[in-house]
Amino acid sequence: MDLLTRSGFRGFQFSNRAVMEALGRLSLTLEVLPCFPYIMFSPSMADEEIILLKIDIYTTPMCPYCDAAKRLLDQKGAAYDEIGIMMSPERRGEMEVRSGGSHTVPQIFIGDIYVGGCDELYALDGQGGLDSLLNGGS
Repeated sequence: MDLLTRSGFRGFQFSNRAVMEALGRLSLTLEVLPCFPYIMFSPSMADEEIILLKIDIYTTPMCPYCDAAKRLLDQKGAAYDEIGIMMSPERRGEMEVRSGGSHTVPQIFIGDIYVGGCDELYALDGQGGLDSLLNGGS
């Protein structure tokens, strides 16, 4: 799978040991995956699994709800792709199709799951569902 290709990529799961062996760097204390610089692991985590989910957030400039949603994702340590629909108006149609017709921003997708906007993201977090979703739950 080409990790840099946007089409169809929603996330994947792999074991740390497999990645570390593939990198051939088991002797290092801490590694950074080159294609996911925010995902870090160490040899002590080798038997655990990492789940990487593609997070898309559609935004516009100077949108306080967009800023609040990004701030929460940042606090959770979640890497995301910000899609600015003001600078790429063709992406607005994509956002509306993916969200089932919603035209306000932000619109947030975690893996294949449509979260909704800022209020829905914070509600999900308040119920404990955001951490679960970010850790590969549904």
